[in-house]
Amino acid sequence: MAAKSDNSIIPVERVQQCIFLLRGKKVMLDRDLANPYGVETKRLNESVKRDIDRFPDDFMFKLDKTETDQLVANCDRFKMLKHTASTPYAFTEQGVAMLSSVLRSKQAVEVNIAIMRTFVQLRRILADNSLLRKKIESLEKKYDEQFQHVFTVLKAMIAEDETPKSKIGYQTEAKGKRKKRK
Repeated sequence: MAAKSDNSIIPVERVQQCIFLLRGKKVMLDRDLANPYGVETKRLNESVKRDIDRFPDDFMFKLDKTETDQLVANCDRFKMLKHTASTPYAFTEQGVAMLSSVLRSKQAVEVNIAIMRTFVQLRRILADNSLLRKKIESLEKKYDEQFQHVFTVLKAMIAEDETPKSKIGYQTEAKGKRKKRK
């Protein structure tokens, strides 16, 4: 994968590392968005609050203390959140798109385009993986049935026959009677 995606201002890999799954949604935190946009986190949040009606709950939400503690515990780069009173904002893909309307610089537009392309790329990867998973499961079922039949036949071949087998070779006069040799 290339370091930058088509004239992208920030590397796709960097954006991917900043996307988290919280409350069942893929989100980016205000701190991770502020830097590429070229603003302080405080200024980004102020701009959002000025136009808060553009950010409904499915576009942006504030993390609760438990979610913030989990982030701090799982990601070293969020250690500074451990002792702050405020919890970060999380922006969904639609919220990131809306940021371009409240942050109006040329850099903000370029960053927004790069982030949106990354979200699209992640959706494509997930769709491809989903399709691949379904194909593998289908093959497993198909071959499990075929191998089950093979194993059944092998078991039947290996199983001991219940009927006594006749002896092969020359038979002597009578069992137990032996001719004495002189």
